[in-house]
Amino acid sequence: MSTRTRSARSDTAAGAAAGSRPVLLATLGVPFDKAAAAFAVESAVESGQALIVANITRLEPLPMSVMLGYDALEELTPELSVAVRAPAELARSLGVRVERLRVRSPRPVQALLQLVAERAAGLLVFGPDRGAISARRYHRAARALRHEASCLVWLPE
Repeated sequence: MSTRTRSARSDTAAGAAAGSRPVLLATLGVPFDKAAAAFAVESAVESGQALIVANITRLEPLPMSVMLGYDALEELTPELSVAVRAPAELARSLGVRVERLRVRSPRPVQALLQLVAERAAGLLVFGPDRGAISARRYHRAARALRHEASCLVWLPE
């Protein structure tokens, strides 16, 4: 094992131990709930942590579409794009380091849980607009996140 690899691992471990755990604001391909977006931005500002704004969308498992590149077509309407970008712009204007992600997966909730683990999030704010997502889908996702996330979970309920 090289020294460079060891130091990178120790830096990562030291960062996690020092409490550098970002706030993760996530939705499932719909605009954010206003209360959830505000809570995530406030939490990032007050804690001095980075804010990760993630839009997790479903990737239909169509092999030919993936081979031809149709899976990469933009699905966001201009209104949805503005709604998803707004919390990131607000946080950035308040001096918070922001990272925006768009994740496409056949299993969006599992992809979100993996993102929480990979980024070592300290707080997951699950905030899809309840009027834009079915109640069943929201409750199934919320239950999975409550039981399986490796961090605090905030839901706008």
